[in-house]
Amino acid sequence: MMNYTKYEKARIIGARALQLAMGAPMLKKWSKEDLEKINYSPIEIAKSEFREEIIPITIRRPMPEKVED
Repeated sequence: MMNYTKYEKARIIGARALQLAMGAPMLKKWSKEDLEKINYSPIEIAKSEFREEIIPITIRRPMPEKVED
């Protein structure tokens, strides 16, 4: 698993939760009991998908340009 900053993690989970809230399909199979236990929360679903590394979102970190002398 890639090391994400807390800001990247929040951005990924927030973006995925928004997708779920807007009707995107879940990437993990859930039982009805499990969904009821988390109260159908898009944030909890997104956190679970993040922990299992199945969210199709990537982070680009710009690298500093190499300066030649």
